[in-house]
Amino acid sequence: MPKLEIDEALVRKLAGLLDETGLTELEYEAGQQRIRVTRAALGHNAVTAPRTTPATATEANPPTAAAADSPPQNAVLSPMVGTAYVASEPGAAPFVSIGSRVAKGDTLLIIEAMKVMNPLPAPRAGTVTQVLVSDGMPVEFGQPLLVIE
Repeated sequence: MPKLEIDEALVRKLAGLLDETGLTELEYEAGQQRIRVTRAALGHNAVTAPRTTPATATEANPPTAAAADSPPQNAVLSPMVGTAYVASEPGAAPFVSIGSRVAKGDTLLIIEAMKVMNPLPAPRAGTVTQVLVSDGMPVEFGQPLLVIE
């Protein structure tokens, strides 16, 4: 296994982003090297060893502190870490609000991750009973975003 050199300035910058955004986990990948920085339950930052093997599509994501709590029943969970937007652009009407009827596949909100806007489709038809995020809010993998009954 080749010796890995860790860019300490990069690790410190990633740890600073955790503090700045309130996230508990951040992953950075460049080529064959990947660095994951996580915030421990006590608020301390921890760095896992960089991996030199590429991640596979079936690799399981570890549960975060937010996912450890039981989400509300019928909650739609975030499929990724990013920033949630409730409308297509600033000042526009939100995609859904409490009481909105949605069909399977309707766009519920947008999650921006790595400068890519990812629409979040409704996993089932129903009525939105709770909206658990606000516009521009950072979200984590597995975090409940809204509830569809």
